[in-house]
Amino acid sequence: MNVYDAVASRRSVREFLDRPVPPDAIRRVLQTALRAPSGGNLQPWHLHVVGGERLDALKALMRTRVQETPGGEGSEYDIYPRELVAPYRDRRFAVGEAMYARLGIPREDKAARLKWFARNFQFFDAPLALFCTVDRRMGPPQWSDLGMMLQNVMLLLRAEGLDSCPQECWAIYPQTIGKFIDLPPERMLFTGMAIGYANRDKPLDTLVTERAPLDDVAEFIGI
Repeated sequence: MNVYDAVASRRSVREFLDRPVPPDAIRRVLQTALRAPSGGNLQPWHLHVVGGERLDALKALMRTRVQETPGGEGSEYDIYPRELVAPYRDRRFAVGEAMYARLGIPREDKAARLKWFARNFQFFDAPLALFCTVDRRMGPPQWSDLGMMLQNVMLLLRAEGLDSCPQECWAIYPQTIGKFIDLPPERMLFTGMAIGYANRDKPLDTLVTERAPLDDVAEFIGI
């Protein structure tokens, strides 16, 4: 797949088919994604791929945990800034409203919205899950390295005909996930990712979120 096509076709998919991901495909994707740049070549990422019976066990565990602790266990970092100002706040609001409109869930139906949000913790029925963790001694520059590597993963998945949904929401259950993946104390959970084949017949998987115009976010100096 042309890299432009991979970027343009990447979506945060929230409806997956019940179709397994070939093990050789995910290994090929991750092996290539590790060519991502990192400052000083630190390569600060560590990945955990979960599938099969272990993923079934995790989904069952999370059904219980979401019921017991719907607000999570407390993230070890701020997923969003505590004071989210415009235009960032407006963009977040707009994508949420577009998503729930596709689902036919009105803003005032809080229970239905919470029920839908809980599907994050079933990986939207995806057959494969990925967690990315990082050494606690790493700082913001190394966290940006994680993003570059994960973007590689998502684009390479497109080249394999696969789809994904990056899910920072998993960070609100660091204790449960840390125990499940046997995370050593010096590493912390950054994000999860659902991986599989998109169900194109579902309304959410046709949603294309807007992006700000180039001239709103870029300045060209001397050219």
